[in-house]
Amino acid sequence: MNRLFQFCLVVAGLAGLVLLAGVALHAAALWQPAAVVAAVGLALGFKAVPWLRSYQYTAWIIVAVVAAMMYPAAFTHWGGVDLRNKWLILFVVQLVMFGMGIQMSIRDFAGLGSTGKGVLIGLLCHFSVMPLMGLLLTKVFHFEPEIAAGIILIGSCSSGLASNVMVYLARANMVLSVVVTAMATLAAPFLTPLLLKLLAGTLIEVKFVSMMMEIIKIVLVPIMAALLHDYLKTATPRGRRTVGLLAGAGVLWLAALPLGLWAALVRSLPSPEAVQALEILSFLVAAVVVGVLYHQLAKRLPKIDEVMPYLSMFGIIYFTAVTTAAGHDNLLRVGFLLFLASVLHNAAGYFFGYWLSRLFGLDVNSARTVAFEVGLQNGGMASGLAGGMGKLGTVGLPAAVFSPWMNISGSILANYWRKRPATASVTPHETIYSPVALPEA
Repeated sequence: MNRLFQFCLVVAGLAGLVLLAGVALHAAALWQPAAVVAAVGLALGFKAVPWLRSYQYTAWIIVAVVAAMMYPAAFTHWGGVDLRNKWLILFVVQLVMFGMGIQMSIRDFAGLGSTGKGVLIGLLCHFSVMPLMGLLLTKVFHFEPEIAAGIILIGSCSSGLASNVMVYLARANMVLSVVVTAMATLAAPFLTPLLLKLLAGTLIEVKFVSMMMEIIKIVLVPIMAALLHDYLKTATPRGRRTVGLLAGAGVLWLAALPLGLWAALVRSLPSPEAVQALEILSFLVAAVVVGVLYHQLAKRLPKIDEVMPYLSMFGIIYFTAVTTAAGHDNLLRVGFLLFLASVLHNAAGYFFGYWLSRLFGLDVNSARTVAFEVGLQNGGMASGLAGGMGKLGTVGLPAAVFSPWMNISGSILANYWRKRPATASVTPHETIYSPVALPEA
């Protein structure tokens, strides 16, 4: 099998030569397919090089970007299906977040008592440094309003599971990382729209309540379903019966909605906000039903929990490709500047996250953890919100550019710190997460 991956590297090298020849000859029919073949060959070939294996997931994201840039039409419509449809994007992002939730546990929140100071510092740094740095970059580079709003948006999102993986690889404070990620996720429905309203309200229209509801649907609903599955693993018989009754009632509720209940309720509600609240209630009911159904499936197919992170990865690759295709023309104009902005934004997160933590008295391992929690954003959440606005090709574009770089820089920094442990008695908590899962940044 290793020879097959080595062969892929050879194919990638040959495709690279064809790519250069095609560019020199101005033959798009030659260099466009060669670029895709080279990217796929490298993504597969990384498996043959030990020190590149941890970058394989990032390589597939780059494949998505390259393929979408070469053939954008193939990633905007598939037959009669619009791949940019906001409901399809919502489903895919929810799948990604559900995969993230499967890697979490209710027990993760138990660490809050012992890591309170670090959690507070991590949250303060995360929701101040990154949105303000995003605002500064929009002033420096003078991006058009919707792309500038996208930079501020990704800076205002919570951290994702990728930060936990990087902390694991760096052998830093895993408990602190998990709790900060969990608390940032819970705070996001309020803080993300508030920050976007304050910092980008003059760039795009920001409907605070609508965005808050959208984040609940994108983030909290799928994670609630995943945590319900975790609860049922150890629940008492009485607890299981109670959840089962709630799920049964939920099935009846969901079945009645398309049969006229939804229309009747909407007619009787006094305001659009009340309709939104009803919609969120229905999503929460669906979360209960999905959590119970998934738990039953997991009992029959125990390895499905191991498969979910890969489905999350596929989801991220999907909306990276669709976002890139939707923003193809904008990327040709500002792609390099967006990449430069992503490098500066990410580096500022690491730098200020680490040194502000040290300034406030955290130990080195905890400061390294906060650096990852601040520097790595939830690109899936940003893409989902942009898709909900119908602005995937503009507001969503920074997420498509920032996410691959965050994975690359995070892996490099994690491996650097791993080789330079802060103390001789570091406890990496290696049983909490597997480094195979990189479904969020």
